[in-house]
Amino acid sequence: MKTKILISMAMAFVLSSCATGIKLTQQGEKVRLLDPGEVASCRKLGNSNTSVTWQIAGIARPEETISRELQIIARNSASRMGGDTIVPLTVIDKGVQTFVVYKCVNPDG
Repeated sequence: MKTKILISMAMAFVLSSCATGIKLTQQGEKVRLLDPGEVASCRKLGNSNTSVTWQIAGIARPEETISRELQIIARNSASRMGGDTIVPLTVIDKGVQTFVVYKCVNPDG
């Protein structure tokens, strides 16, 4: 019985780390991820609050996968807001992270 549970949990973990339904849009591909010091000449447009599932069956998903998915969501959101740059505002906490959205290319136009 324990073996079946462990196998099921291991399969869920592997599948969650490989498969994702979150896709970067064509517009999202144009959005950059920068550090706070690199956006001094940019115009702030607002924030993007992102969240993904951080654990499956009580097992935490890989941090790299969570981070990548949160960035994809933030980049897609930024493109819808008219932004071209995102900067993390918070650290990842249980699959939640906030990004600041900026317009850096022709910020006044």
